[in-house]
Amino acid sequence: MKKTLAILLVVVLAVALFAGCGTSKPAPSATPSASAPASAPASTEPSAAPETVKTGLAVVTSIAKSADAGEKDGLAQADSLIVAVTVGTDGKIVSCVIDQAQTKVSFNAKGELVTALDTAFKTKNELGAEYGMGKASSIGKEWNEQAAAFAQYVVGKTTDEVKGIAVNEEGVPTAADLTASVTVHVTDFIDGVQKAVANARELGAAAADKLSLGTVTNIAKSKNAAADADGLAQIYSTYTAITTGTGGVITSCIIDASQSNVNFNTSGKITTDLTVAPQTKNELGDAYGMKKASSIGKEWNEQAAAFAAYVTGKTAAEVAGIAVSEGYAGDADLKASVTVHITDFMAIIAKAAA
Repeated sequence: MKKTLAILLVVVLAVALFAGCGTSKPAPSATPSASAPASAPASTEPSAAPETVKTGLAVVTSIAKSADAGEKDGLAQADSLIVAVTVGTDGKIVSCVIDQAQTKVSFNAKGELVTALDTAFKTKNELGAEYGMGKASSIGKEWNEQAAAFAQYVVGKTTDEVKGIAVNEEGVPTAADLTASVTVHVTDFIDGVQKAVANARELGAAAADKLSLGTVTNIAKSKNAAADADGLAQIYSTYTAITTGTGGVITSCIIDASQSNVNFNTSGKITTDLTVAPQTKNELGDAYGMKKASSIGKEWNEQAAAFAAYVTGKTAAEVAGIAVSEGYAGDADLKASVTVHITDFMAIIAKAAA
């Protein structure tokens, strides 16, 4: 009897042990408490679009520093200050770049050009330390460094605030927070920034895009004076302001040019009124006079705008790959709106992108 009870006890224990080793069912999920809310579903609302900005370009040119020939060679000098900006919807400057093309052409007392027609000219930003202001500067800063400092200073400001920047009678800034980094004359900087903001248009740029300038200058159409005609120093500069976004794609582009002419006679005397500031081709508009001679009836500024629109959405590499035939557009779509030479247009965009 005792033996039978022992066997039964062993069987019961074995069954209980087997049941305990079986896979248990998962516990039901706990109901979220107020202190630990369930995760919210992912938002299906689209992310905010990037802030759009206007892009503006301005050029302020003077030929006032030109001089007659005498014991020394004469000089035709064009100083073109170039300013690019992007401007937010609140009217405040989002980004700014400043450069200057200071082009000098020499001629002698016989009215003969001394400067070679194929001379390559650099802007002050391209020259950098080669320009040579740093060693003479009271703050040890080169021109391009001071221009960049001023450009950064105006970011976040409106044109009224830029106009209100304090300067002395020589045009040098007086505000302590600016004089620490800028000691050059800034009157043209102030005028150029205001002008660029006034010129700014919505062309597709976003606030986060990079703003750049590109400039190419030549004097190829200059000529010596003759008995029956004055000589000419023609300083021809082409400019662009571009913005680039992700992957280097151009999001906005503006193209302009200035043709600064200084005439002189066979005695080396300048015959041009140096007090008249040359206008850019965009400023001249129809007054430039290309439309009547154009095979497509388009003025220079219209064709420049068409080319700028054509390259928007392209990378610099794609612009460099545009078909060209003897300086003209080779692509049928482009030729329908642009019949002027485009080699300088392509060159300035390559510079700006670089």
